Amino acid sequence: MRKTKEISVGNVIIGNNYPIVIQSMTNTKTSDISSTVKQINDLANLGAQIVRLSVSDEKDALAISEIKKHVHVPLVADIHFSYKLALLAITSGADKIRINPGNLGIEGITQIVQKCKEKKIPIRIGINSGSLEKELYEKYHGVTAQALLESMEKHIRLLETLDFHDIVLSIKATNIKTTIEANRMIAEKFNYPIHIGLTEAGTINGGTIRSSYVLGTLLNDGIGDTIRVSLTGNPLKEIPIAKEILSMFDLYQKPTLISCPTCGRTAYHMEPIVNEIEEFLNQFNFRIKVAIMGCAVNGPGEAKDADIGVAGGKGEAILFKKGKIIKKLPESEIITELKKEILKMIDMNN
Repeated sequence: MRKTKEISVGNVIIGNNYPIVIQSMTNTKTSDISSTVKQINDLANLGAQIVRLSVSDEKDALAISEIKKHVHVPLVADIHFSYKLALLAITSGADKIRINPGNLGIEGITQIVQKCKEKKIPIRIGINSGSLEKELYEKYHGVTAQALLESMEKHIRLLETLDFHDIVLSIKATNIKTTIEANRMIAEKFNYPIHIGLTEAGTINGGTIRSSYVLGTLLNDGIGDTIRVSLTGNPLKEIPIAKEILSMFDLYQKPTLISCPTCGRTAYHMEPIVNEIEEFLNQFNFRIKVAIMGCAVNGPGEAKDADIGVAGGKGEAILFKKGKIIKKLPESEIITELKKEILKMIDMNN
């Protein structure tokens, strides 16, 4: 991983070889305090370590102070166009501000920087393909990695000129190759921590695939200090996917669930079992490999490296550990018994 400057966001540290931080963003109206608090806490319970809030008016900014009384994760105020809303959000207790400096003007940026210094909170510079400056769009004949890099450089220099260095960088584009190339460029040029993601990634299906490719490529390069998987719809879906991506690169400790695609030999209701066990496993920050296989013909053999698993028969399943068959279970008891055995294994290793 890159060695970067350490940035504190509330009680969470980003960068400098600290574990990669998982983020998400609420889709509630921020001034709807009860709904926003519930969603933040739901995200946190799933594993989100920082949550971003949209601040589109004065009510949103003022709501932050009340929201913070009911949540325990740091909050980022997402600001567009109005530096006055940024100042209000900072005063209300935001732990970090996300801005695109090009939208705010020099006077506005200067006031934001002064207030962030006073409150000791960082700024995330968010550059994305949708808000690239007109002159850079024309200079580079469209949204290119070089155009995004030049925009980022300009905004970094502006903050540094104001003697502000508690900065997190974020370059996102809808184009996969552009996003990867631009992030590689800023990683080479600056030692600030980088927030990685793919903007407007799409739905749970397409968006997961596209985000996995971008995030996986950058993580494999050692780039990325905090991540968000941006998907259309309920943000709660983003957290398990982010954890899964990180775990593939040994950057997050979590259970692994493997399951076969099923075939004509499958004689029990396997899919509901897989879904429930997957949800059950998401609550643990522990390495264990669980297998749910369709049949006993090759289940324990194919999954013999799993710590524990089941392989189905007609209305029943065999329970096995490291390929060794332990006992038979009626279908009605598979979920209960498997959960019980998983908990035993976790307890034994804690």
